[in-house]
Amino acid sequence: MNHIKSVLSADAPVTEKVLLDVGQERSFINSSDDNLNLEDKKRGLEVNVFAARSDYLLGSQLSHEVIEDEYAGIVVEDDSAYPEVRAAVPSSDDPTLPQNTVRMWVIGMLMATVGSGLNLLFSLHSPSIVLSAFVTSILAWPIGKAWDKVMPDVKLFGRFGGPSLNPSPFNLKEHCLIQIMANVSFGGGEAYATDIFLAMNNYFEADFGWGFDIVTILATQCIGFALAGLVKDILITPASMIWPSNLVTCTFLTNLHINENHMANGWKISRLKFFFMVFIIGFVYYWFPGFIFQALSYFAWVTWIRPDNVIINQIFGASTGLGIIPLTFDWNQIAGYVGSPLVPPVSTIFSILLSMIMIFWVTVPAIHYSNVWFGKYLPISDSGSYDRFQQSYNVSKIVTPNLSFDIDAYKSYSPLYLPATFVISYGMSFASNTATLVHAGLFHGKEITGAFRNVKKEQEDIHNRLMKNYRDVPHWWYGIVFLVFFGLAIAGIRAWNTEMPVWALIFALVIAGVFLVPIGIICAVTSISVGLNVLTEFIIGYILPGKPIAMMFFKTFGYITNHQAVTYAQDMKLGHYMKIAPRLMFSAQFIATVWSSVVQVCVLKWAQGNITDVCDAHQKSHFTCPNARVFFNAAIIWGVIGPQRMFSSGQLYSKVLWFFLIGASLPLINWLVLKKWPKSPIKYLNWPVFFSGTGLIPPATPYNYGSYCMVGITFGYFIKRKWFHWWTKYNYSLSAALDISLAWSSLMIFFCLTLTNTNAPNWWGNTVIDTIDYEGTAIQSILNDGESFGLTKW
Repeated sequence: MNHIKSVLSADAPVTEKVLLDVGQERSFINSSDDNLNLEDKKRGLEVNVFAARSDYLLGSQLSHEVIEDEYAGIVVEDDSAYPEVRAAVPSSDDPTLPQNTVRMWVIGMLMATVGSGLNLLFSLHSPSIVLSAFVTSILAWPIGKAWDKVMPDVKLFGRFGGPSLNPSPFNLKEHCLIQIMANVSFGGGEAYATDIFLAMNNYFEADFGWGFDIVTILATQCIGFALAGLVKDILITPASMIWPSNLVTCTFLTNLHINENHMANGWKISRLKFFFMVFIIGFVYYWFPGFIFQALSYFAWVTWIRPDNVIINQIFGASTGLGIIPLTFDWNQIAGYVGSPLVPPVSTIFSILLSMIMIFWVTVPAIHYSNVWFGKYLPISDSGSYDRFQQSYNVSKIVTPNLSFDIDAYKSYSPLYLPATFVISYGMSFASNTATLVHAGLFHGKEITGAFRNVKKEQEDIHNRLMKNYRDVPHWWYGIVFLVFFGLAIAGIRAWNTEMPVWALIFALVIAGVFLVPIGIICAVTSISVGLNVLTEFIIGYILPGKPIAMMFFKTFGYITNHQAVTYAQDMKLGHYMKIAPRLMFSAQFIATVWSSVVQVCVLKWAQGNITDVCDAHQKSHFTCPNARVFFNAAIIWGVIGPQRMFSSGQLYSKVLWFFLIGASLPLINWLVLKKWPKSPIKYLNWPVFFSGTGLIPPATPYNYGSYCMVGITFGYFIKRKWFHWWTKYNYSLSAALDISLAWSSLMIFFCLTLTNTNAPNWWGNTVIDTIDYEGTAIQSILNDGESFGLTKW
């Protein structure tokens, strides 16, 4: 976008009328305040003046306009075309700032070690506690400042030379690199391969040993890194690839190191002070919903009135119900599974809310209460799988000693039954995959093909121009990484008895690569990542039936390679925003990834040996391994029994396959309607987000997503419209502070109370939640001993 000159007067009120196309919404923002000084006027205009076509994801051509004021005196400098980016990312750079320092490497590796280990540990907890990289980043800041004060400015190797131990004050770029090392180590949760190990060790009773674990986790973590680098010209350098989650990180880091202060709707407090105030309050407060007063967390108050009423607990329950009134006072319930609702564009949250209402609050009850899939014998919302005797499915009864499927045992035991939300979640995943491909092809076909043909001719923004001061990473570096870890993956699947052929590994990686660009584009604009987990399970279930270990590997290499590539690309964009030298970024990401993988294997082995009854459904400290349970159930469905006995024609869940067609058709309908009526409101409805936005159900619940949407709409729509300058200044700081306070408070509760076997106080605030919803027994028809339900033939 060319420079835009806007004029203001120093002696008159500010009146700005700007049409923003931000987050696929159009809204007039008007502000008038006689008390603002000239700098405040300038800054307010700079935040709002650049209206941009950020409806990129939808493919429509919304216009934008800037109505200039009649005053003179202010020129807005060159910056990003996107208001969100302008509000969060500095538009200047100091190439002389030291980046590749001993301090950065020491603190970064320390944080990667601690963070990845704790995140693996917390992933075993229910609800899962995901420590965001902000947790270690906030700790890195005082450590870096202390390093400034204590460490002398001497060479690392004394008189033999080497880098200086303290070359300059701890700076923004060092801190950003530490943040990136934390992101690749544990920012998205535990390494996905650890779920394979837990499922094998705890449920299939198979342990291939340390060597297998190390080789597997390295291969699954690093191949995605290579793919991200190979498509960086498409997902990273274009200005339209915003990556909204990075804006929180940029705001957080600049809060600490720059901390410019200005008036925002009457608020004078700096963002740094605001951050620390929220952090302290949040840290103290979480001890109540997390330990002292747990009813604040599971605030399904309607179930407290009738704790034994099945229908009430199914409709309003927070644990195994639909959470129709999603009221909670626990940030962990709101953001624990899904992430902070303060980050995605509000149009994304509206799409998720529409999905919640239409699918999980309308369709699921209709299916469940009509007993289509024998719903009256099952919980309405649960991540478990059941047999015909209403017990958890015992997979050991249908597999041989070498973990292959035993068809005769299966026929004498039971088919597998799933709660309605579990089945529908599979259908939603089917639809999201086809919707993503069709949507990307129809709305972004020209951009994608053009990017592949000639990426170097794309129009540059200020950040691209500033990055020309640094040497780029050649693509062949990433190619070598791919070949090395592809070889390691082959060694892992062939040296141990995984029953997965090499051609299946190649097929999985092809799937990951084909979906990388369309999924990356959607995530770069909406913060919603479309998962390939169910699609890969579906495919391998047909081509290699009855082999659960092979299924888990195929799923991991097909899904997690794609997901990791998107995650690494997001971190590369963060480095792009913060002007990190690309070659140093390559080293930091790669080394931290390899090291954290080894750390997570070590912590997993420690947890399995030291936490009593770990992964048991009734573990007293809630270390029930929710993610591993879902992984294991998926292995039963797709890898043991197989989709042909679950979803093929004539089988119980065969109608779920219609979701493939539904997902492909709806984006086409959108495209045709917009061709005829370009201004139709349908342009705001994004079908990939609709189908994939609730993709974490299960293990997340509708209660989690409902509260997530309520908070996201409150801040992203109402507060943003009414107090735009406050939202611009404080929104991302609030998000970071809530995440970090939750993480540190959870950490203290774990070490001070959980490990010492200290029980929560026995009073009404902790016992009122003991409903049949919380206990997982909200089932309409309870069988007596020896009774069974369901199909007569299978």
